[in-house]
Amino acid sequence: MKTDTIFYSIFQEFPSIFFELIGRSPEEAIAYEFTSREVKQLAFRMDGLFLPTTGDPSLPFYVLEVQFQPEEELYYRLFGELFLYLSQYKPPHAWRVVVIYPRRSVEREQSFQFGEILALNRVTRIYLDELGELAENSLGVGVVKLVVEAQDTATELAKRLIEQAKQQLSDEAVKRDIIDLIETIIVYKLPQKTREEIEAMLGLSELKQTKVYQEALEEGERIGEERGEMKAKVEAIPRMIQVGLSLEAIAQVLDLPLETVQQAAQQSNG
Repeated sequence: MKTDTIFYSIFQEFPSIFFELIGRSPEEAIAYEFTSREVKQLAFRMDGLFLPTTGDPSLPFYVLEVQFQPEEELYYRLFGELFLYLSQYKPPHAWRVVVIYPRRSVEREQSFQFGEILALNRVTRIYLDELGELAENSLGVGVVKLVVEAQDTATELAKRLIEQAKQQLSDEAVKRDIIDLIETIIVYKLPQKTREEIEAMLGLSELKQTKVYQEALEEGERIGEERGEMKAKVEAIPRMIQVGLSLEAIAQVLDLPLETVQQAAQQSNG
């Protein structure tokens, strides 16, 4: 699994962590969806977008880039895609850019062309090895830091985060998902270990046998099925529009709120 894929998975499953990471309230995630969007002229795809789910103009949209390897062309590509996106979609929200680096030495600033843009409040650059106290106090930010933790200390950090999750999270399904995510990161970091060995290392073997965990697992599977069904319905909306169905008829056929259909129609026309 590529490192950037892990991050996109984290933010897809737990968008509140992104807002906590950039110094905003985790509750703001309720007003956003995490998605990707193609910039059609040059077939660019912006893989990390937090788009507001309402028309509230006070909410910005966020372009997220996870960069773990030096790339001289990064800011040329990133800002090129951003301004093409603005030209094509003309979003009713102000833009923000967030770039996540493991450490400063990976960044290639290209300050001659982009120095003034990078100095704007609209641009946030995060260096994971400098999170310090924020990673110590925040469960979500700690999970993000675990991705870049050294192998010899990652297991101990994972154990601490699991205990933090047990103490801080009352929702059993969310607790299970966070613990599973922590385990998945360790599996990625220690490919020479089996999942059973890692479960034993993290003290998860007994936890996974408890009734509460099993019930949370079943609930998570049910929610996953519902999300998959919803995604399929939303993806069908543009095709149904093309064959001439009205938005009201589509909402009735798919058993969706009219507002959801209208939103999908606007995005497909963007």
